[in-house]
Amino acid sequence: MNTDHSKKSMSSARRQSTLQTSRWIAGVSGVLFLLLIVLVKTVDTATVEATGKTMGLYTLNGGFHALTGVNMFWYKLTQVLGVFLILVAGGFAFLGLHQLIKRKSLLKVDRCLLCLGGLYAVLIVLYAFFEKVIINYRPIIMDGKLAAEASFPSSHTMLVCVVMGSAVMLIPHYVKDAKIRQILQIVCLLVILITVIGRLICGVHWFTDILGGVLISMTLLALFRIVSMKRGNR
Repeated sequence: MNTDHSKKSMSSARRQSTLQTSRWIAGVSGVLFLLLIVLVKTVDTATVEATGKTMGLYTLNGGFHALTGVNMFWYKLTQVLGVFLILVAGGFAFLGLHQLIKRKSLLKVDRCLLCLGGLYAVLIVLYAFFEKVIINYRPIIMDGKLAAEASFPSSHTMLVCVVMGSAVMLIPHYVKDAKIRQILQIVCLLVILITVIGRLICGVHWFTDILGGVLISMTLLALFRIVSMKRGNR
C-alpha cells in the first residue's frame, strides 16, 4: 500500500512539474513571438530591392540572407518532407474517426485525440490568418508568382513542427513496442530538424520568418500539452 501511494505521489509530482514547465514555455515563447512581430514591423525597416517590399530587422535578415543565398535543393527537400506531415495528420485523423464509428460517441473518443483535433483546427486558423494579415514578405519572388508572398511566420515550419511535435507526444500512447516507438519518435524529430534547417538556409524565407515559426510552434505544443494533460491522457 505504501509503495502504491509513493508511486502515485511521484507520478503526481512529475505531472505537476510537466504542467509547470509547459506553462512557462507557452508563456515565454508566446511573448517572444508577439515581441518579434513588433520588432519586424517597426525596427530597422527598409525596402528590399528584389521585391519592392518593406521588411524589418533589415540588417539581421539581409545579412543572413546574403550569407545563405538561395538554394532550391533545400526548399524542394523540405517540400517533399511535408509528405510526412500529411501521413501523420491523416493517421491520427483516421484513428479518431475509427474510434468515433466504433464507439458511436464523440465523447468516447480518446481525449488526447480530441485535443489534437483542436490543435489542428487552430493551425488551420493561424495559417489562414497570417495569409491575410501580412507581417512580412518573402525575400524573393517565387517562380510562377507575380509578387512576393507572405512569409511570416514560416507556415511550413509551423505546420511541420506542430504536427510532428504533437506526434512525438502521442506516439507512446498508441505504440507499445519500445523499439518501434523510439524509431517513430526519432523520425518525427528528424523531419522537424531537417525542415527547420532546410527552410533556414534555402533562401525563400527571412531568418525571422523561421524564428517566428519555431516560437509559435513551441507555444502551441506547450498549450497542447497543458490541455491534454488536464483532460487526461485518454
